[in-house]
Amino acid sequence: MKGKYVILSLVLLVLGFLISFSYQLTKEQRPTSSISSEQWKKEYETRSLLIKQEERNRELQQELFDTQEAVTKVEENLKDEKQVYFNLVEDVEKFRMYVGDVGVVGKGVQITLEDASYIPDGENVNNYIVHESHLFNVINELYISGANAISINGQRLARDSYIYCNGPVVTVDGNQYPAPFVISAIGNPGVLIPAINIAGGVTDQLVYDNIIVTVEEKDEVKMDPLLQDKKPTS
Repeated sequence: MKGKYVILSLVLLVLGFLISFSYQLTKEQRPTSSISSEQWKKEYETRSLLIKQEERNRELQQELFDTQEAVTKVEENLKDEKQVYFNLVEDVEKFRMYVGDVGVVGKGVQITLEDASYIPDGENVNNYIVHESHLFNVINELYISGANAISINGQRLARDSYIYCNGPVVTVDGNQYPAPFVISAIGNPGVLIPAINIAGGVTDQLVYDNIIVTVEEKDEVKMDPLLQDKKPTS
């Protein structure tokens, strides 16, 4: 009987030891589990913030791309408008030059028309001198070929200039000029000269009419603006 009590006491002692050990182990692990849970919570929150920030960064990046695209379109529009304004200013300058409001200078040509140096006996002298029709032929060909400004003996022509022949002299806008007649034109010599000298063109017609023709290229041709009382009226 006494042996049974001893064994029972040992069993109870071991059982008590195991219960105590289990309790201590659970007590020691509880804070660790609590700390791990808090760390996990913080990591989750941090990761969520990072994900939100990345999404916001992508949104901002897209906004930046959209803004850059809008700026590029505005710049292109401004460039187009600038080109339009430049073309308008250029056209205005050309028109002012055509009507004689401004002085002009540039490369060009000089065409001199002279009466025939020899008139056979019994021939009509009018068939050997320069007439307004000869001047018109030269002037029209120069304008058609792109001349920007033209003058006769220094008299700059306007859009409504009048030219007519009066015996041995030619009247240009009320001013009389004797031969030889020097027609100056500002424009591309590489275009104007071939246009004047083309076979069967103006020069050949003038020579056929017994007119002496001299065509020269000029590096610089100057023309003053028209005087106020000589400007064309609207």
